[in-house]
Amino acid sequence: MFTGIIEEIGEVTDVDRTADAARITVRGPLAVTGAKHGDSISVSGVCLTVVDQTSDSFTVDVMAQTLAMSTLDGVEPGRRVNLERAAEVGDRLGGHIVQGHIDGTATILSISDGSAWRVVRFSLADDLARLVTDKGSIAIDGISLTVSAVSPATEPDQWFEVSLIPETLTATTLGARVVGDRVNIETDILARHVERMLALQFAQERMPTAQPAGERSDA
Repeated sequence: MFTGIIEEIGEVTDVDRTADAARITVRGPLAVTGAKHGDSISVSGVCLTVVDQTSDSFTVDVMAQTLAMSTLDGVEPGRRVNLERAAEVGDRLGGHIVQGHIDGTATILSISDGSAWRVVRFSLADDLARLVTDKGSIAIDGISLTVSAVSPATEPDQWFEVSLIPETLTATTLGARVVGDRVNIETDILARHVERMLALQFAQERMPTAQPAGERSDA
């Protein structure tokens, strides 16, 4: 589990692809501090398992499903990524509960700069729109952020916005993002659980009531 508070910006140094997977090496001196085989590190929002490490880098295996669901599908050496080590029990929860299990990707639609902040609008897939709410939490490339606006439900193309302070722009990769870039997104785990419970309840309410054994429904 993570909190969405990025510890450092790392850099992909090597990518070894196979037919349906990839082994990626990332330089991250802080993220690798104290890391050992089997530990979890969030790489731009994707929870990955350390399989090897040096004093300033670590290596992870990425399976086909993760490649298909995330921006790691086209990763190449030189890409900068957000890094966060797994949270320790007893740590302050500075962001929100982030699993590192992303829901998919979104595309930057527009960027508007204010006097001391930046508003970024992202596309939002129809199947995720119901999980994103104004003032709710969302993780973008592993960064814990608050949704500052969402599109009206009646709009055919759904979107959401976040407002970024200077610290977020300098401490994460979002500061270098431009319109058209893709990012990984993870919706709030609480919203996903509520959606599942409501879906199950609705399905049960629509099920026909079973008749007691021995009774007939015909006159």
